[in-house]
Amino acid sequence: MTRAIRVRAFFALTVLALSLYITLTVPVRLGLDLRGGTQIVLETRDSPTAEADSEATDRTLEVLRRRIDALGVSEPTIARSGDNRIIVELPGVQDPREAADVLGRTAQLTFHPVLGTDPGTKTDAKTGTGSGTVDSDESGHPVRLGPSALTGADVDSAEARIDPQTGAGWFVGIEFRGAGDAWAELTGKAACHPAGDPARRVAIVLDDEVISSPQVNSSVACRTGIAGGSTQITGSFSREEARELGLLINGGALPVPVETVEQRTVGPTLGAAAIEASAWAAAIGTALTSLFIIAVYRLLGALAAVALACYGVVSYAALVALGATLTLPGLAGFVLAIGMAVDANVLVFERAREEYAARRKGLRSALTAGFRNAFSAIADSNITTLIAAGLLFLLASGPVRGFGVTLGIGVLASMLSALVITRVLADHAVARRSVRRRPHLTGIADTGKVRDWLTRRDPDLMRHGRTWLAGSAVALVLATSGIAVRGLDFGVEFTGGRLMEYSASAPVDADRAREALADAGMPGAVVQTSGDGDLSVRTDQLTNAEAAKVDKAVGELAGGAEKVRDELIGPSLGDELRRGALIALATALAAQLLYLAVRFRWAFGASAVAAMVHDTLILIGVFAWLGKPVDGVFLAALLTVIGYSVNDSVVVFDRIRELSAANRTDGPDSPDGKRKKVPFPVLANTAILQTLPRTVNTGMGAVFILAALTLLGGDSLTDFALALLIGIVVGTYSSMFTAAPLAIELHGRDSPPPGARKQGSR
Repeated sequence: MTRAIRVRAFFALTVLALSLYITLTVPVRLGLDLRGGTQIVLETRDSPTAEADSEATDRTLEVLRRRIDALGVSEPTIARSGDNRIIVELPGVQDPREAADVLGRTAQLTFHPVLGTDPGTKTDAKTGTGSGTVDSDESGHPVRLGPSALTGADVDSAEARIDPQTGAGWFVGIEFRGAGDAWAELTGKAACHPAGDPARRVAIVLDDEVISSPQVNSSVACRTGIAGGSTQITGSFSREEARELGLLINGGALPVPVETVEQRTVGPTLGAAAIEASAWAAAIGTALTSLFIIAVYRLLGALAAVALACYGVVSYAALVALGATLTLPGLAGFVLAIGMAVDANVLVFERAREEYAARRKGLRSALTAGFRNAFSAIADSNITTLIAAGLLFLLASGPVRGFGVTLGIGVLASMLSALVITRVLADHAVARRSVRRRPHLTGIADTGKVRDWLTRRDPDLMRHGRTWLAGSAVALVLATSGIAVRGLDFGVEFTGGRLMEYSASAPVDADRAREALADAGMPGAVVQTSGDGDLSVRTDQLTNAEAAKVDKAVGELAGGAEKVRDELIGPSLGDELRRGALIALATALAAQLLYLAVRFRWAFGASAVAAMVHDTLILIGVFAWLGKPVDGVFLAALLTVIGYSVNDSVVVFDRIRELSAANRTDGPDSPDGKRKKVPFPVLANTAILQTLPRTVNTGMGAVFILAALTLLGGDSLTDFALALLIGIVVGTYSSMFTAAPLAIELHGRDSPPPGARKQGSR
């Protein structure tokens, strides 16, 4: 065993041992879309007295942290995002109304003397209006308040209590700081006015709304006031209202107002179903992929399957060790990366087959040459996927950002699996005497059925290059016409609004649901139903109280329904996410073009990017025809397709580059003794034929995984897997029949001399 093999083996064993330890001892952090709960994104706003700067956001975060702790939620998280956003995660909270009301309230508590009444107008006793008037007396006349005498900063504690005499009425007991001298002074001045006089009242105001304005008891002496530093806030409160008010007072006032720009609630059953479905998809897809590569590559295929299992352990451990949150799209990305991890193994094995067949090298020499020659294609193709993953992490948010993290970890782990673990196992296997005596057991000594068929037929695919380009153009027009005819069904992430999904025990008629929601005050609601009782309602902005009306209407119509998802996206955030999606796509195209221009010729880069745009538009067009939603999860799938499309093109162009280098030094001799170069179209055709076995085998590995996700992933993952399935099929086609013919056109096509194609295609 050489020193290099020993070093690789030691490194692989160390990484695997550490990964197993982390896997068995450190629990994974699940996102709320998998474990159920509510996520609320708050954005600080400027107020007339304070600016929503970084310092104000930090103070706001601390106030919100105290309020969340008082809510009693198990394992809540609160974190700052950017300069003026705060993300709050509340596991297990399925009714976000109380949490949103508590978190969104500014809670500016003040205590005012009442100056008098304005007999000219009347107003509601609870919601006074007009300049300087926030409450009314018993006759309905608005009252005028004096300047605040105390604020929430003067309050030491507040607690919801029940009336000990009646056992039914709830109030909030207030304890002031110190001896409560300011409170005694305020009530002492009020006590100087006769009973029934509005000026004998003290108004308690929360966020510019009077919540209580009791009269000072007749037993309180003038200028003496209520001693002891305590009082009660009464107002016919329910238990929940009294508890919420006490919580707000204890938490303190927010330094600046906050607005809920995003709110997501996911039921625990949906997350559990997604985990179970993904586990089944991963198990079945991995089993089918493993059986496929074992059938194709025999012993080395079996070793690659072992390395694939190691890849799963390493990538999972890396995800856990980094403290990354596993989200629903991230879970799908983890499953998808299993199929993509096969690609590097296939590239190596196919190059080893070529070396063994062309030069009749020994197994070890062919395998070493296979790893060496496949490295540039593996590196380039994985770097393009890492670019897509990086863009998702930098430009996306929420669950889609988690997908970018998972995809990036998966790409790095797949390179470790193929270039280190598989190589250690393969080197050890081919060094055995029993294996060397039976080379056909390894899978390297056979060229494979796809390559054998291509050798017999030797098709000239690029002879009809312009025909392929015309076919691509027709497919592009047919797909994109769906955008013009049907339009795109943007999800609430991009449009703003509210999306609520329900699961009923029996199917619900969509027309009846629309009528019920119209009667509840939502005539513009978009309702979609399925035959198994699933129902979704999409509306414009709704408050939590209005959403409760939708819950009631759906529940009455369906005879009981479970809400499995509730998403609220503010209009400003929707605009921001839409801009971010466009920026992500544009940046992806520019980054891929720049990378390919550096690594290859400009013609190759332009051709690969054109094929990428072709694949992107076709996928968007197909989703438009199918009426599928274009949301954040679709964006994740779209950027993954971009990476896959470039991945395929890179493999073909890498082979063209290799053949071009050989053509410059080892061109075939012509009959007159002068050396002639093989025309570029012939080189491109040869490159496609030589890489086609890799393309087919890699595509099949990914298709097994995606088919399992499509069939078993449930509603949450079906559209994601379908988008990737379409993208892989279109991307495989475009790498051969769009990118390569276009590169030929851009390069400049010469007529090949007689017999050159036959010689150059071997």
